[in-house]
Amino acid sequence: MKLTHLPNIGKIMAERLGEAGVFTAEELFKLGSKDAFMKMVAADDEVCISLLYSLEGAIQGVRWHDLDPKRREELKKYYFNWRDPK
Repeated sequence: MKLTHLPNIGKIMAERLGEAGVFTAEELFKLGSKDAFMKMVAADDEVCISLLYSLEGAIQGVRWHDLDPKRREELKKYYFNWRDPK
């Protein structure tokens, strides 16, 4: 399945995922949002938390705004721990 068939994944996001080595929806599903996010960081470290939310939403088949609040909080902790490990 094409990445652009998933919610939150437009042409530019699909191109950015491709630059990180993720070319299909199946590859994204297999990696999961955190590993796909880290691949994108390796390709271009100018990323934001919305990207991580978007990847998770794409995997779950929902707009990122509709993610479960508990899952959003888990991803938020992951993101800020990555950005500022103590």
